[in-house]
Amino acid sequence: MIVVVNSGTANVGSIVNMLKKVGATGTITEDPEVVRRAERLILPGVGSFDAGVNAWRKLGMWDCLEEVVLQRGIPCLGVCLGMQMMCRGSEEGEQKGLGWFEADVVRLPRNTAEGVLRVPHMGWNRIVPRQMHPVLEGLTTDARFYFVHSYCVQADRAEDVVASCHYGIDFACAIGKNNVVAVQFHPEKSHRFGMNLMANFVRWQP
Repeated sequence: MIVVVNSGTANVGSIVNMLKKVGATGTITEDPEVVRRAERLILPGVGSFDAGVNAWRKLGMWDCLEEVVLQRGIPCLGVCLGMQMMCRGSEEGEQKGLGWFEADVVRLPRNTAEGVLRVPHMGWNRIVPRQMHPVLEGLTTDARFYFVHSYCVQADRAEDVVASCHYGIDFACAIGKNNVVAVQFHPEKSHRFGMNLMANFVRWQP
């Protein structure tokens, strides 16, 4: 069972629709007991860091996620804010993240060597793989994904960076460790490239 956690901070319907397109079925839930029965887990989110953390805590997900992902080791995909909440914390808020990655979330700079950039970073952008990872299998060099974000992840460990993206600066747009992988972009909005990634996640055996 592929479980999509509905914290009220993301369009989980779009993720379930993308799963259908790759031949899989997603179960949307706000119930920690359903999460505990998951065989795969997707943690989406949009909006502010503190609001996302508070939503997961209000649902009773915090300890449940630790149990299912870190102790049982089921494959887990974080999307957008879901990726950021897997880090230690964010400049956007005061709450602590899950801390699954040695990484922090920082605001994208407006003033760069390339000039003044619009923040949020919104639209299509190319990603650059930094290591071989099963979720990127089959992606071509022109692979582009859809982004909407004002904050980005800075990882301490280069070996955790699966792919990077350039928008004024280089930032980690995909990170991975053990049974967890997370992306800053929205695969559910990224057409054939997103379908490729989602199909890879469905088949992934960490």
